[in-house]
Amino acid sequence: MKAEERRKIISQTLTADQPISATALAGKFSVSRQIIVGDIALLRAAGLDIVATPRGYKLGESSGLVRTVACIHRGVDELEKELLAMVDNGCTVIDVVVEHRLYGEITGQLSLSSRYDVQQFVEKVKDASTLSSLTGGLHLHNLRCPSEEAYQRVCSQLKDLGILYTEGQNG
Repeated sequence: MKAEERRKIISQTLTADQPISATALAGKFSVSRQIIVGDIALLRAAGLDIVATPRGYKLGESSGLVRTVACIHRGVDELEKELLAMVDNGCTVIDVVVEHRLYGEITGQLSLSSRYDVQQFVEKVKDASTLSSLTGGLHLHNLRCPSEEAYQRVCSQLKDLGILYTEGQNG
């Protein structure tokens, strides 16, 4: 199979709903994972909106309102409560953003939209450090929300949990 044909099939395989890992794609086409990573880079350069998530590649989503929320917490328990408040109100957690004093803005793609996604992410966090650990727990999340009301419910719940970052709060 020629590379162009493989990239065409990859672009048809990707959906906004289910991520697929580079390893799975490599197995499907009997090529290395690195070949797939290169294919994805070329597809992105050609204008395809491909998002890399902790569970693999998927197409970006374009529906819903995108809102940003500032959070602060320490520890995995609060992280899980924070993410569940977001997905339980119908929002997708697009990413996490921290402001690093040396590197500037650092973004990690998440694409979490269900309790299962949150559970899988929290399991991975137990063996790694979060970006917010670089900033004393302070971070932003970009959310894709079905409505302004859903976003307001998230903010209210995060405030009740003591996770919503407010002016003057120490990190």
